[in-house]
Amino acid sequence: MKDVKIVIVGGGLAGLISSIHLARIGIKAYVIEKKMYPFHRVCGEYISNEVVPYLDDLGCYPHELRPSQINRFELTSVNGRSASMPLDLGGFGISRYAFDQYLYQKAQSLGVRFCTGNEVESIVYERNTFTVRTSQQEHEADIVIGAFGKRSRLDGYLKRGFFGRRSPYVGVKYHIRLSGFADDLIALHNFKNGYCGISQVEDGRINLCYLTHRDNVKNYGNIRDMETQVLYQNPFLQQIFSTATFLFEKPEVINEISFETKAPVAHHILMAGDAAGMITPLCGNGMALAIHGAKVLSEHVIRYVEDKTYDRDQLEQDYTRAWNSLFSRRLWAGRQIQRLFGGVWSSNLAVSLANTTPGVARYLMKKTHGEPFPISNGI
Repeated sequence: MKDVKIVIVGGGLAGLISSIHLARIGIKAYVIEKKMYPFHRVCGEYISNEVVPYLDDLGCYPHELRPSQINRFELTSVNGRSASMPLDLGGFGISRYAFDQYLYQKAQSLGVRFCTGNEVESIVYERNTFTVRTSQQEHEADIVIGAFGKRSRLDGYLKRGFFGRRSPYVGVKYHIRLSGFADDLIALHNFKNGYCGISQVEDGRINLCYLTHRDNVKNYGNIRDMETQVLYQNPFLQQIFSTATFLFEKPEVINEISFETKAPVAHHILMAGDAAGMITPLCGNGMALAIHGAKVLSEHVIRYVEDKTYDRDQLEQDYTRAWNSLFSRRLWAGRQIQRLFGGVWSSNLAVSLANTTPGVARYLMKKTHGEPFPISNGI
């Protein structure tokens, strides 16, 4: 077994799950997270049940948090036509505020060390060793896992291709309370140049998270006016926004969300979660992909640590091949399906497909989801 120091940059789902998986077999990573737990993130907060066997095996399914159990889907078009169907696999709803905190405490109990409230400013690889610098500290590592999210300053520092190309997408998230909203339902409501997902998380709270084009915000000057002028054109959204109790003082917002293809390995850093690749939010599978991707990454890192003949080049090549094999087609399918959303004609077509040919709609859903997997799957 090699003596390997591992630093994980970013303590979101992928970073936390990786640290727990590695710690379960005695490999203790050091996690650097720029924020302090617990905190909110822009996220749809729905997790496909494909990850449940793995979370159970890992001891990380949050039974005590009582996540909502979701098995029905509703779709509405820009002008309010609707369709509904069962979800074959289903999923559960839990906030990132609660789940990330839960995983953070789980990782700590396993001996994982954290540095929170400290942002990584640079990662330099030289002579087979990484130097990870923050404003306060410097760490050397043999392996660095990049789990720093959708879009980070580090992407710019590393000169990753997608970072230099402007993305028009803006994500906005609220938590609300809404009388009469079914706890087993996830709804996707279209509006001009965007769509809004709504589903229940823990404690009766409801996640309302939407993706829009920056021109929508620019044309109306601010988010609130844009919502009343654009989102309200869908009668379902008008009803929700008009009757809901909003629980945040202001929404969580993230700009320039990129769905471009990313490399799973960059500058010898093993990327995880949204840093490796982001699926379009309408698929409702970003959290499951982050968890599954963390499993795959952890298994490759374990092999690197345990096998003295397995070198860095093999690790990087095998991880890239495995990641692309499992996820690249799903991300591509998500980008194609997103074309059916955010327009009057296209969203009406999507609703018509769901109503008249539900088998096609379910097939498209399946193209962006995986099968349940346990921890015992090999690499």
